[in-house]
Amino acid sequence: MSFVTASVNTEKVNLLNFDRKGLVAFFVDLGEKSFRATQILKWIYQEDITDFNQMTNLSKSLRAYLNEHCTIIAPEILLEQIASDGTTKWVVEMGLGNRIESVFIPEEKRGTLCVSSQIGCALACTFCSTAKQGFNRNLSVAEIIGQLYVAQKRLGDKKRITNVVMMGMGEPLLNFDNVVAAMNLMMDDFTFGLSKRRVTISTSGIVPAMHRLNAVCDVSMAVSLHAANDKLRDELVPINQKYPLKDLMNACREYANLGPRKHITFEYVMLQDINDSIQDARALVKLLKNVPSKINLIPFNPFPNSDYECSSIEIINRFKDILYKAGIVTTIRKTRGEDIDAACGQLVGKVKDKSRRHLKLQAVSSANAT
Repeated sequence: MSFVTASVNTEKVNLLNFDRKGLVAFFVDLGEKSFRATQILKWIYQEDITDFNQMTNLSKSLRAYLNEHCTIIAPEILLEQIASDGTTKWVVEMGLGNRIESVFIPEEKRGTLCVSSQIGCALACTFCSTAKQGFNRNLSVAEIIGQLYVAQKRLGDKKRITNVVMMGMGEPLLNFDNVVAAMNLMMDDFTFGLSKRRVTISTSGIVPAMHRLNAVCDVSMAVSLHAANDKLRDELVPINQKYPLKDLMNACREYANLGPRKHITFEYVMLQDINDSIQDARALVKLLKNVPSKINLIPFNPFPNSDYECSSIEIINRFKDILYKAGIVTTIRKTRGEDIDAACGQLVGKVKDKSRRHLKLQAVSSANAT
């Protein structure tokens, strides 16, 4: 099945923008029964039908209305790159010269899709290449779920996507409503049917949104931590200046205490001589006390004009041993897709920066050089 690209029928209502709750409201407003939502979900996501005329259990009049007023628009894959380790990166067109990237990571017993939530990112984390591009806009529900939609079709039946991580370009919790709706679609029994434990949302620490998420969506959570004290984290993850570690840890404890066996995964990028000392490891142990935790240590992935280097494997292993001996489950993330710039922190796409932050950064760089 080929999909209509975003340049066609843009004034029509894109049904990929609705989760089940949204579709129910849409059809009820039309005077239709609420079960039409389930029928549409099954046609689109299970039967691979996007032509309303082929949706035979809909009335003739409803099909005519949908043809006139609605459409099903999936994002368009412009470029596919496959790394030596089998990791696949797709560059996806988002219109007006903007592109995002999503990445599929195959493993023996699972396949993980890394999905973007924004075009660019506004958070300016200093070790992330995405942050260097600035920010353009939030992605719509259709553009988020569409990444999973087109990726699975490109992969076919031989490679199944079993896990989704909202760890691509952007800060998911700054696009709250669209991300939640897209995750609801991922977990719906009539779409992809993913377990809530196989859908993970990553955040740099948007504390009010973390509290809000508790009430509306139960998925796994990963927190981009990267430092165990406010002074360093203010530098590496500037949003910490607004939501410091004390507030972040309280939000993490609240989220983790919602259900049995629930924990927070903390992401910690290993930066040589920045956050990788014995003292940093011990401070991290102290910080995470009473927070059900797993830690992913991420070897830093270099990118052009980066100011950092990756910690040595000896230092990373020493760091891991300290955490492990303190009773914290700790893994070292295997770098995947590095040869196609698909590794963690390397996604760049193509962003028309509305924030103009790249100009500010260039001015600061020029001033420092003189």
